[in-house]
Amino acid sequence: MKTGRTLQELAAEIERQANAKHDYVADSRALSMRVENKQPLLAINGIDDTFGLNEIAHDQVAAKLDIPRKYYDRMLKDQPNLLASNVNTWFNQEPQRHMVRTLDHNARAFLSERYRPLDNFDLANIVLPRLLDTGCQIQSCELTERRLYIKAVTPRIQGEISKGDVVQAGLAISNSEVGLGAIQIDPLIFRLVCLNGAIAQDYGMRRHHVGKANGSMDLEAAAEFFRDSTRKIDDQAFWMKVNDVVAASLTEVTFGKIVKRWKEATEQKITGSLEKVVEVTAKKLSLSDTEQSGILRHLIEGRDLSAYGLMNAVTRVSQDVESYDRATELERLGPKVLELPQSQWKEIAEAA
Repeated sequence: MKTGRTLQELAAEIERQANAKHDYVADSRALSMRVENKQPLLAINGIDDTFGLNEIAHDQVAAKLDIPRKYYDRMLKDQPNLLASNVNTWFNQEPQRHMVRTLDHNARAFLSERYRPLDNFDLANIVLPRLLDTGCQIQSCELTERRLYIKAVTPRIQGEISKGDVVQAGLAISNSEVGLGAIQIDPLIFRLVCLNGAIAQDYGMRRHHVGKANGSMDLEAAAEFFRDSTRKIDDQAFWMKVNDVVAASLTEVTFGKIVKRWKEATEQKITGSLEKVVEVTAKKLSLSDTEQSGILRHLIEGRDLSAYGLMNAVTRVSQDVESYDRATELERLGPKVLELPQSQWKEIAEAA
C-alpha cells in the first residue's frame, strides 16, 4: 500500500485548510475572468480578491460552459485573453448560479449551487476517533488536491486465503471537497505478505454532495457560503450516520464474504499467455502501458497464476505509481478482476 503523510501531518493540514478556505455562491453575471501576466484569474463582485484557477477548476469551468476542453486548453496556453472573452461571454449570456470554493487565493472548484459541502475537517473529527477507539491502525493517509484518504486496518479481524497468506480487515475512507465524488467508506483488505491493500467498493457506502438550492440572490452580489441552522442540523444527522457506518463496516460478516470470494479466486487458473492475459486485463481496466508492464512483472514474481494472483498484481502496482490518487484507483481496480462476468474472465484467462 502506498504511504502518504503521517497522521499528525494529515491532521495539521486538514486544520490549516479548514481555517484558510472560503466558499462563495454567485450568479455567473457576478463572475468574470481577468488576465494578469498571461494568467487567468477569477474575480467575484463584492469580493476584494482575485483567484487563480487550478486544473480542477479550469476543467469544471469548461464543463459548465460547454467549452470543449481541448479548445479551452489551447486558449489557456496560447491566447488567455481569448479564453477570458469566451468565458465572460457565456457567464453573461447563459446565467447560472455557482459555488466557487477557494483556498490559498486559488479557485479550487467551480460547482453547482446545489453542491453540499461535506468537509474533510468534519469527516476526520468523526472517523479518526472511532477508528482509533476500535483498535484500528492508520496504515496510510493523504490529502491531495482531489481527495482526502484515510486507510485503517484492524489486527483483531483476520484470516488466511491460503497457508501463510494472512489478510486483515480494514476501511478505506475518502472524500472530495472539490466535486470529484461522493464520500466513500469501503472495506479494505490488507495482505500482510506484500503489504498490498485492496478496496472492495461493492460492499461500501457513498454519499453524494447534493443539497437544496441556496435561496434567492441579488445579481450584482456574491455571498460567502455559511451553513444555516437547518444545514447544521442536517449535517449533524449525516455525520452520526457516518459514525454508525464506520462501526458497522468493521465486522467479520463482510470480511468473511470477501475472504470466501478470494479463496474461490485462487481456483480460477490462468492458462493463456501471460503477456496477452495482462494486455486484455489492461484494456478492460483502462490501464496505462507502464501499469501494464508492472502488472506483468508482479504477476510473474508472485508465481500465482490465478484470478487472485492477477488481482494482487494490479494492487501491487499501486505502490509503484507516483500519484496517491492513482494508487488508490488501482487498489479499487484490482478486486474488479474478481467481479467480472464468467465470459469476460474466460477471455482474460485463456488469452493467447
